[in-house]
This record gives sequence, structure tokens and C-alpha cells, in this order.
Amino acid sequence: MPLDIARFLLGKFLTLGMGNGDWGLGTREWGMENGKNRFSSCVVNAVQEMGRVKAIKTIKLLSLILISGTFFVLSSSWRSAVIALPPPEDTPEEILRTKIIIEARSPIDGKSLTAAEYIQLQAQLQLAPPPKLDPKIREQIFLLRIRKTLLQFFPFLNF
Repeated sequence: MPLDIARFLLGKFLTLGMGNGDWGLGTREWGMENGKNRFSSCVVNAVQEMGRVKAIKTIKLLSLILISGTFFVLSSSWRSAVIALPPPEDTPEEILRTKIIIEARSPIDGKSLTAAEYIQLQAQLQLAPPPKLDPKIREQIFLLRIRKTLLQFFPFLNF
């Protein structure tokens, strides 16, 4: 970086007419015309120019990092279809469908039953079905279900 500043200052020095080959001690050669120091303004301009260049380079670097990071994330997600395969120790669904289920749950209380107990319970329920509700209670349940459905469509009704 110091070498870049030196090259920049030398270029500015030569373009401003300060490096005209006469290295005497006159005011023109050192840029002291009208009380203004050309060399110091050249240094200030060089530092400002280097600051702009550094800012532009920083923006370019951040853009490059952002673009390459986005590309990396997208390219890694393209291969996710291969990663999404089930593990090899998983049993396929086709095999699970053919498996014979030998345990069951009671429809009355949800307890675990063997296949023989489940068949016996089903036979008992078919011979003596559970008692039916009173028709008035059934009608009340039906009306409550209709009311619930109507309130979902018409929430402002209050009946």
C-alpha cells in the first residue's frame, strides 16, 4: 500500500507541473504559488483517492463473498435429493403392508389384546351390542352438532 501511495503521488506531482526537471528551491518547483502548498493538497487528494479505491475494493470483495456464499448454499441444496433418501436399515412400506398384525387394542377401553382375545371380544359385541341411547338424548346431541356447524359459518349468531 505505501508503494501505491508513492506511485500515485509521483504521478500527481508530475501532472501538476511540479516535476519539471528543475529541482531548485524556488516556490514554483515546490508548489508554493499564492500561499497554497500544492504538494500538501496533492497528498490530501492522494489519501482521499486511496480511501475511495479502498472502499470500492472492499465493496467488490464483499459482493464476491456474498455471491460465492449464495452459490455455495444453493449448490449444496441441489444435492439434497440424494441426502433425503431413507437410511438403509429402514423397512420399506411395501414390506410393512404385508406384515400380519398379531396385536390389537380393545374398542371399549383401549387395552392391549392378543388376536384371540380380540376375536372373542368382537363376537361378544356382535351378540350383545352395547345399549343404545335414549332417543331424546340422541336428538339433543344431533341439534348440538348442527348448532356447532352453524356457528362456524355464522359466528355472529347467538342462539
